[in-house]
Amino acid sequence: MNRRTMDPLAARVYFYHARFYELSNRLAEIRPIQLAAHRTATLRHDVETQATLLNLLLRNYFYHNLYDQADKLLSKSTFPEKAGNNQAARYAYYLGRIKALQLDYTAAHTLLAQAIRKAPQNDITAGFQQTVHKFFIVVQLLMGDIPERSLFRQPVLRKALLPYLAITQAVRIGDLATFQSSLGQFDATFKKDKTYSLILRLRHNVIKTGIRMISLSYSKISLRDICLKLHLDSEEDAEFIVAKAIRDGVIDASLDHLQGFMKKRLSSTYQFLSESS
Repeated sequence: MNRRTMDPLAARVYFYHARFYELSNRLAEIRPIQLAAHRTATLRHDVETQATLLNLLLRNYFYHNLYDQADKLLSKSTFPEKAGNNQAARYAYYLGRIKALQLDYTAAHTLLAQAIRKAPQNDITAGFQQTVHKFFIVVQLLMGDIPERSLFRQPVLRKALLPYLAITQAVRIGDLATFQSSLGQFDATFKKDKTYSLILRLRHNVIKTGIRMISLSYSKISLRDICLKLHLDSEEDAEFIVAKAIRDGVIDASLDHLQGFMKKRLSSTYQFLSESS
């Protein structure tokens, strides 16, 4: 049996070896073996074994929430270009998750989209498709975009993405109470999916959308009413959020600190027409 035949066979042996230890909750024990085997496969240019072991190591680190170690491994390793689509999809997924944690949402979005595109579309890979789409949706929301509703209707994704549809709807309408309610309702699911910390970052996006919608609906509104509409803890919170939204260019308004209200700025064209009439 030559090396070309042995390479994919060895890759599968390492995969099932890791799977056995994962099911036994003993993944940490085999990390040194995987690291040594990955170095050997890299030196020997055993493409499939090298790609498989790199992904298994990343899975090992992610399983134990060792994201810094995963990032270091990525910085010192090269994914073989000739590896199959299955491994390429998994690599893009892990790299996309790292980029999301590092706040590089554009790169994360590109990589997760690549993982979705490269993964085979069949019942066997349904679990992987669901996992990638969960992160893809959250990253898309963090970028300020709203996922297409048709995505949530796909048969293979519909049930798995229900909690993420609830979060998406809250972000879309800028309703902090709905967001907090959905976060509480699906708390265990998000923690199990390991999307919880990313979803927490969406609170700012929800508030920003809420402020934008309020500014479009009211020419003048008190901080107290903003506080009530956004379900904030205090008028001081509302004042801080409005001030930041104005500073960031999210809304075109002014803030009266003394009287405690936000007032929409009229466009110069509107002001000219008003003065001329």
